[in-house]
Amino acid sequence: MSPLLKGIIVGFSIAAPVGPIGVLCIRRSLAQGTLRGLLTGLGAATADAAYGFVAAFGITAVSIFLLEKQLWLALTGGVFLCYLGVMTFRSVPAGDASSISAGSHLAAYASTFLLTLSNPTTILSFIAIFAGFGLGAYASYWAASAMVLGVFLGSAFWWLILSSSVGHFRSRLSQQWMQWINRISGVTILAFGLIALANAIGS
Repeated sequence: MSPLLKGIIVGFSIAAPVGPIGVLCIRRSLAQGTLRGLLTGLGAATADAAYGFVAAFGITAVSIFLLEKQLWLALTGGVFLCYLGVMTFRSVPAGDASSISAGSHLAAYASTFLLTLSNPTTILSFIAIFAGFGLGAYASYWAASAMVLGVFLGSAFWWLILSSSVGHFRSRLSQQWMQWINRISGVTILAFGLIALANAIGS
């Protein structure tokens, strides 16, 4: 199996479990359209590729630094999730996806990129997965680069599937339903944030 294909499998597998990023992607796809949901997912896919890069190229200094700062990163991520949860709960459903600014799209991408980066223990997952796939046996920059590209493509493919599938139902939902979706999503994201904070403090 080629390194690119291995990376695609890894990226898809890591992205698929529904966590706070998945909830954000679903909510934004429903509330503001497929493009907004996809950009939300692509932020996470970029962060996955960044961690995959660190693991694939064995950048030890970066790995050690991030793992040493994981408490503060986890606390920051938890607080940010709580903030997003409250803002999502209080938000008013958008009436027209075409009215969303380019700045809002960039914010959707950046928010999930930073949220995903706030979990540096992901590096350990990538190191373990890469070792399991035998990446070290290739001993070349090309193989490592292909693996990292595959991670991004696999993760991005999952977010494309999720955002387009969910966005398909957007036109069928009333404003009242969207308000309830905002509230449920907000509570769920807030819960993820509180759990992250509790785990960080208890570690």
